[in-house]
Amino acid sequence: MALDDPRTLVSTDWLAAHMKDPDLRILDATYFMPGDPRDAKAAYAAAHIPGARFFDIDEISDHRSELPHMAPPVEKFMSRMRAMGVGDGHQVVVYDAEGLFSAARVWWLFRLMGQMDIAVLDGGFPKWLAEGREVEDMAPMVRDRHMTVRRQNHMVKDVTQVSAASKLGDHEIVDARAAERFAGEVDEPRPGLRKGHIPGSKSLPFKNLLNSDGTMLDADGLRAAFAAAHVDLSKPVITTCGSGVTAAILSLALERIGKTDHSLYDGSWCEWGAFPTLPVATGKA
Repeated sequence: MALDDPRTLVSTDWLAAHMKDPDLRILDATYFMPGDPRDAKAAYAAAHIPGARFFDIDEISDHRSELPHMAPPVEKFMSRMRAMGVGDGHQVVVYDAEGLFSAARVWWLFRLMGQMDIAVLDGGFPKWLAEGREVEDMAPMVRDRHMTVRRQNHMVKDVTQVSAASKLGDHEIVDARAAERFAGEVDEPRPGLRKGHIPGSKSLPFKNLLNSDGTMLDADGLRAAFAAAHVDLSKPVITTCGSGVTAAILSLALERIGKTDHSLYDGSWCEWGAFPTLPVATGKA
């Protein structure tokens, strides 16, 4: 069970105890991988935690980019949050239908925008349901709320910065994709991408950070997972994955163990794997 921290991770017990708090806002950030026939919006409409708003990761993104769900411009983020009734003074809890998957991406996005009072629900909707807790199928009534955004540019890296880090070795680049994808042994789920990984990066599949019930490992378990992946935590860390979603699980785990000098490569393999001029490594780290 999570050691409850309203800025990183909270348990289902914590959320149940705070459901009536007037400044609590709950977000359903369910996202399904390409090729998955399930519909996240339909799943939300069928059943969600009472009071939850649906956070559409693909829609609340930078549509000027050809890459999937890149971080949105500040103005768009502020506008969408205001329309959802999420703003200054709110404690936000975000969850997803997989347990602990895409919710971490929204946690990272809020932190990128300078919003600190946000936590991921440990174990997500599956744990909530397994415990027989209340759900509803109606969207809540919302009222506008202003949000002050101060973008934290140090929390995100672009391809030029990651390329430099790969060459210089002054950061640890940690990849959350499955080991087979990292090694280049299987095709990527998105067509047209090369197989392999960023040279010099380390493989730490995000599932290695989770218990069997989809909750996150405790701090000792997280440190052991990073150590087993040969990640040198004395260096700043850049997290990466396929499209910047599961990389945020690594970012959340780093925050849980007190490591704050981490950033996320937003373009991730969707960008790196598409550029023929960027070097690619294969095999195990």
